[in-house]
Order: sequence, then C-alpha cells, then structure tokens
Amino acid sequence: MAGQAPQAAVAYDDAMQFPLRMCLVIGFCQCLAMIPGVSRSGSTIVGALLLGASKRAAAEFSFFLAMPTMAGAFAYDLYKNRDTLKFDDLALVGVGFVCAFIVALIVVRFALDFISRHGFAPFAWWRLIVGAAGLAGLMVYG
Repeated sequence: MAGQAPQAAVAYDDAMQFPLRMCLVIGFCQCLAMIPGVSRSGSTIVGALLLGASKRAAAEFSFFLAMPTMAGAFAYDLYKNRDTLKFDDLALVGVGFVCAFIVALIVVRFALDFISRHGFAPFAWWRLIVGAAGLAGLMVYG
C-alpha cells in the first residue's frame, strides 16, 4: 500500500532458537538496566528487536532472562532475612511462591498474546501518560 512504511524482516520467531551469540548480546543489553531509569525488560526487548527477533519472541526472551534475575533476588532476600524467619514461615513463603508463580504464568501468557496482536505501542503510550502524570503531580505537590 502506498504511504506505509515497509515491514522489517524478522529473522527469529522463536526465542528458544536464538543463536548463542544473540543471547549473549541481549544479555549485555540487560546490563544497561544498571543505569538508573533504564528498564531491564525494555533494554532486552529493544536489543532483541534490533537483532532481528519478532516482537513476541523478544518479549518472551525478556521474560526468560528475568527468571534467573528474580530467583537471585529472592534467594538474596531470603538469605538477608534468615535471622528473622522461623520454620513456621516456610509454609507462608511456599504458598506465596506458588501463587506468584501461577499468576505470573497467566500474566505472561496474556502479555505475550497482547504484544503479538498490538505490539509495544500501547505500553509506550502508557509509560508516557503515567510519566506525565507523575511529573505533573511533582510540580503540583512538590
């Protein structure tokens, strides 16, 4: 159709089939999140898209890449609070872990389906709206 930008070629549709070199480069993109204000998922998704991944595969890989990060954060938090936790808390932590895991599966599935259909534009608009509202709130309320 006239007036429309050409679609970029997608080289990788399946996150499980990314070459090792590509995974490493995306992992280095994740390191950009150490800069304050840089989104971990945003940096990995953009890195994957620049390397030729489809939107869904880029988002899926970003979720995969988050798993060891979150597991490490959980283990570190558990270690830091080992003196305050009691054996009775083990059941509570277990139930919380299972519930969080189930909800995360549902949300990730929904998010991947949404991204496949609508792309990342709604997320970008949402961030702009919330950011503008936050700045306005700071200007009004200090």
